Amino acid sequence: MNLTNYDIIRKPVVTEKSMASMAEKKYTFVVHIDANKTQVKKAVEEIFGVKVESVHTMKVLGKTKRVGVHVGKRPDYKKAIVKLTADSKTIEFFEGM
Repeated sequence: MNLTNYDIIRKPVVTEKSMASMAEKKYTFVVHIDANKTQVKKAVEEIFGVKVESVHTMKVLGKTKRVGVHVGKRPDYKKAIVKLTADSKTIEFFEGM
């Protein structure tokens, strides 16, 4: 499968924990489920123009939900925590949050 940088990085994760870790230059993104660490690193560096030190990925299983008798499941997704190098600039996208 041929993924572009914008296919790999889906959206940022905006939670209290992810906002607190931005002080240590760690940014959290929802990424494509088939993307590996090197693809995520390359995509973040090219989109935001920063230097990435390390990437940690994890698969998150979707919760099962029910409405009355109908049982369904939210989709599984992959999350990546990207740590920038000490001399790298920050990602401005997150500044106003």
